[in-house]
Parts: sequence; C-alpha cells; structure tokens
Amino acid sequence: MMEIQDTDDAALQARARQLGEHLGALGWQVSTAESCTGGWIAKVLTDIPGSSAWFSRGVVAYSNAAKRDLLGVPDAVLGAEGAVSEATAAALVRGALVVSGAEIAVAVTGVAGPEGGSPGKPVGTVWFGWGLRGGEPACLCQHFSGDREAVRRQSVACALDGLLERLPA
Repeated sequence: MMEIQDTDDAALQARARQLGEHLGALGWQVSTAESCTGGWIAKVLTDIPGSSAWFSRGVVAYSNAAKRDLLGVPDAVLGAEGAVSEATAAALVRGALVVSGAEIAVAVTGVAGPEGGSPGKPVGTVWFGWGLRGGEPACLCQHFSGDREAVRRQSVACALDGLLERLPA
C-alpha cells in the first residue's frame, strides 16, 4: 500500500492551479471520467476561477451502466475484467476524449471502501487512465492506504499529478 503526500485541500488546489495555467498556455482543454472519486477531480478543477477556458467537462460514471452508456465502455470489458481494471480505465479515458473533444483526459475507477474489496482487488485499489487526443491511453494501478476519504483524496492527487506529467513542456 502506498500513500501520496500533500493531499489536503490547499495541495489539491495548488495542483489544479498549476494544471490550469499550463493548459491555458497550451490552449488545451481537459476532461474527466470519474467513478470512485465521484466528481472530486472536476470539483477541484472548477474551483479555479477562469477554469471554463480549459475545463471541458466531467462525467461521473459510477455504475457499470453509466460507464457503458455515457462513455462507451464495452459490456465485454466490464464482464471479463470488471469495473476496477486497466481495460476499464483505458476505455473510460478513451470515452472521455471522444465525448468532450478535449486534448487530454483522465479516468479513475477503484475501490474506495470501506466495503467492496475482494482478494484480487482490495479496498484502496485504484486504476487510472490518462490519454491525449489521438494517442493510446497510459494506465496505472495504485494501492492506497487509509479510509474512504484518504483513498479518494490520494486518487484526486494522483490523477492531477498524472495530467501534469503528460502535458508537453
């Protein structure tokens, strides 16, 4: 299990501000596809004044039906791999890029707890997908420690960090 540091509100806002400045300089927009974070990434981004210039949209796709209907995650992926999987994270980020027209997107799907874990996917398991328009998604699985709030905060921070890492200089 890992723990990402600096996940308080001020640290999340600093990441969002940095991301917004960089996106604005590029003339790019970002979109989000969120499951276990429930829109928290979009909330942090839209807390920044002027974010409408670089934030396209956020989709909260909590249920499997929403993942399928709103972002095009195939039933075969959900059935074979489950909602918390690399294949689902990749499909979510692809869907976010398609529906938004944004240049960059992030997707998050995981088990925040306290229930819902399994031996193969314990509480704290979170899959991330990041994608640039026209490219292949990059996915990462993290295993966060802490309670539901801690897992979700670390997920928001990791999602933002991954977006920042993928922006061109």
